[in-house]
Amino acid sequence: MAYEPKNFDSLLGTKGLSDQLLKNHFTLYQGYVTNTNKVADALNAMLKEGKTGTPEYAELKRRFGWEFNGMRLHEYYFGNIVKGGEHLDKSTNLYKKIASDFGSYENWEKDFKATGAMRGIGWVLLYYDPWAERLCNTWINEHDVGHLCGATPLLVMDVFEHAYMVDYGLKKADYIEAFFKAIDWSMEDWVDKMFE
Repeated sequence: MAYEPKNFDSLLGTKGLSDQLLKNHFTLYQGYVTNTNKVADALNAMLKEGKTGTPEYAELKRRFGWEFNGMRLHEYYFGNIVKGGEHLDKSTNLYKKIASDFGSYENWEKDFKATGAMRGIGWVLLYYDPWAERLCNTWINEHDVGHLCGATPLLVMDVFEHAYMVDYGLKKADYIEAFFKAIDWSMEDWVDKMFE
């Protein structure tokens, strides 16, 4: 079963993210979908041919996590954006959980933005750890390194250069502000059920 790329053209026209930036980003995302399928097909062929003990098989197994997570993280990222984003409603369970776990919503936002502004490439995720019933902001250096096992990603921000350089050059902080203005907090509906 092949993975199909999702269409995010509805994001074109989002304030703070130019259409050129978004189209470039969509193309990069589609490459991850294509490569996820290519690696999966190659692994299946090697399995059928009895080549599972080869270095090539081992390297492709490692590569699959990179391509798959590159695909899926972009889907979360684009899924977190909407034209005309709004602030998180203070009456929601998500807002209250953020305030409880971080001391205030403002503390959480400051921490999330500071994590994104760190030097380097990667991702910033707001995760919910259902075992500890706790939220945390996490830096993911590469697609396949640093994820919190068993935690649910709630908010994903891409901080690889391709996510902002076309529009913001080296001004990553300005991109982060634009991202925050475009967040689709409608996810609060399904997230709120976690904290009931």
